[in-house]
Amino acid sequence: MSLRDYLHEKAEESRHNETIGYLIIVIGSIFFVGGTIETVVVSENPKWFLFIPYEITEGISSLVGLAFNLVGLVLLALGIALCIHYALERSWYMAELHKAQSHEIEKMKERKRKKKIKVK
Repeated sequence: MSLRDYLHEKAEESRHNETIGYLIIVIGSIFFVGGTIETVVVSENPKWFLFIPYEITEGISSLVGLAFNLVGLVLLALGIALCIHYALERSWYMAELHKAQSHEIEKMKERKRKKKIKVK
């Protein structure tokens, strides 16, 4: 396997992992919205911590809503971090792939020049 093939495969892998990061963001937003809706529906006047509604009652539904909110926020943060990480990794692989490809192009041009010199 050549360096160019290896870098191409790693760039594809980073693109795949970045897509998984976007899917984690979507899942996190679904959990967060579900937890928010569940908390607002169950309690008529919930308490708010920044933008997260919560209401601690004796029923388990308030705990489920708070858990969905927290899991959603964690998944959102994790997904954003993964997307940024893999996007930066993919850009590095693409830059290295460009360097390797330009090096090979220079070698091919040098070979053509040598053939032209030999023919003359």
